Amino acid sequence: MTNASSKRQISLVLGIETSCDETGVALYHCSEGIVAEQLHSQADLHSQYGGVVPELASRDHICRLIPLVRRIMNETGVTQPDAVAYTAGPGLIGALHVGAAVGRSMAFGWGVPAVGIHHLEGHLLAPMLEDNAPDFPFVALLVSGGHTLLIDVIRVGEYTLLGESLDDAAGEAFDKTAKLLGLPYPGGAFLANLARDGRAGQYHFPRPMIDRPGLDFSFSGLKTYALNTLHKLENASYDDQADIARAFEDAVVETLTVKCRRALAQTGRNRLVIAGGVSANQRLREDLTRMANEQSAKVFFPRPAYCTDNGAMIAYAGYRRLAAGESDGLDIRAFPRWPLAQI
Repeated sequence: MTNASSKRQISLVLGIETSCDETGVALYHCSEGIVAEQLHSQADLHSQYGGVVPELASRDHICRLIPLVRRIMNETGVTQPDAVAYTAGPGLIGALHVGAAVGRSMAFGWGVPAVGIHHLEGHLLAPMLEDNAPDFPFVALLVSGGHTLLIDVIRVGEYTLLGESLDDAAGEAFDKTAKLLGLPYPGGAFLANLARDGRAGQYHFPRPMIDRPGLDFSFSGLKTYALNTLHKLENASYDDQADIARAFEDAVVETLTVKCRRALAQTGRNRLVIAGGVSANQRLREDLTRMANEQSAKVFFPRPAYCTDNGAMIAYAGYRRLAAGESDGLDIRAFPRWPLAQI
């Protein structure tokens, strides 16, 4: 965990993200914002396997990370930052170790502090990089391939878990259902595109757990429902597949919207932040914006490039932590599992 220390002057932070299958680096300046960033996606590398292969992910991070850091340093003429922030977890342990080892070593060589950042905190704070940034406190829906969480965010570092998925995350259910439909990897975005051609009401998928109290989620059953629907059809046409994709997306979006409305009512908040890869889904953005307007609340999204994993969110989260006087020792920290409440 991070150690509190006396506050120091931090202006420029190098952020490193290597938790899964994107290698992201960025430089964040306290008055200028993101001044440089680079991102390499491994989607093509893993597509032939239909999912992320952890060992290949780690090796690709090793090849890509230092050249990307050099690139943004050369672009800006920066010789060294004031500090380094890297993703310490959760994620693939090998991939995390690459970023942690490189980030901690660079900081040691430069003689500057380093801090390990919780990947989900980076996503939570990504909307802060926008011109229309939310004020604290707010309710956050973090919805991605690995996580679906509702969180009451009081301030940086003070988070209360309101609800979570009891099985598959929403993004995971998107990807698995896309695979059932024969769509390319990663499938979530392809399924959303297919759903645009689907007809509303041709199939009705269940809205899991909206008929019971609480703010938890369950999405694994929707994948099974899609599979059973597909099996009932002989030689499903493109239109059939589009209708199934539409019904699946409708079910996920409505479920997330109902739970967000419930979370706003439960907490009394009037600000809702949506973050994570699935927050780029256009239908979800439209429905949550409509719901927030009905509730006299405001909803905030990161730009699409900051919905998925990136170095900018880690650089910003690192700046907030370091400016508050936090830094790590010389140990290299990486946590494949790291509950948000523990930071």
